[in-house]
Amino acid sequence: MFVAIEDVCFSYSNAKTKALDNFTLKIEKGEVISILGRSGSGKSTVLRLLAGLEKPEKGRLVIQDEVLFDNKTFLQPEKRGIGMVFQDYALFPHLTVAENILFGLFRMKKSNKKKRLKEVLELVELQDFEKRYPHQLSGGQQQRVAIARAVAPNPHLILLDEPFSNLDAELQGKIREELRDILKKANITSIFVTHDEKDAHILADRIVRLKDGRIDFIGRPCDMLDTYRQPGMQQSTTEGFVEKSLIGI
Repeated sequence: MFVAIEDVCFSYSNAKTKALDNFTLKIEKGEVISILGRSGSGKSTVLRLLAGLEKPEKGRLVIQDEVLFDNKTFLQPEKRGIGMVFQDYALFPHLTVAENILFGLFRMKKSNKKKRLKEVLELVELQDFEKRYPHQLSGGQQQRVAIARAVAPNPHLILLDEPFSNLDAELQGKIREELRDILKKANITSIFVTHDEKDAHILADRIVRLKDGRIDFIGRPCDMLDTYRQPGMQQSTTEGFVEKSLIGI
């Protein structure tokens, strides 16, 4: 098992209930996982704990046999080998595409930096954009730069926070497929949070649905569709769209 998250609990100060309650998940190398849930379900808390931005009350995180946190260990964010793609992309406006990507490669030798820059630009298909600035790019291109910057240092794990919230509806369908292709080509294990079932069904190998800080469902997208087909389960408009998109209608 490449990533093991075991019995993680967390509460925000003055909260009456846990934001995350015994969250457990095992992830294979290269797997794309979606954390799906409504606002307040705990999905963003998962990312903050994995990234090291919050300290859990209890639980354990192991990536590639290295303990990142448990009851005795807490590795600082910069030492975790985890990449993050923020909701607003957080690109440096005064830096070019190339400079934004190179920013995370400060520990790499100069000769290797140039090679790695070329590799990730090809991965996200922005070879001709390295001298442009963020304001000269479309929303989809900005997202690809943010992904390239996160991928460039070869992290163990990439975390993506609501990756499509800043894109208009017309772009979302195209960018979903592009993002999955990029993640699979890079073979980097990834977790993304979303409130949109379409995102989860199209992008993820497995979906983890959270409700009130607890796992309500875990399985493949087709497994989730099967739950909607069960007697007594009413299929929503969104779910109908997802099912049709998967079978090619």
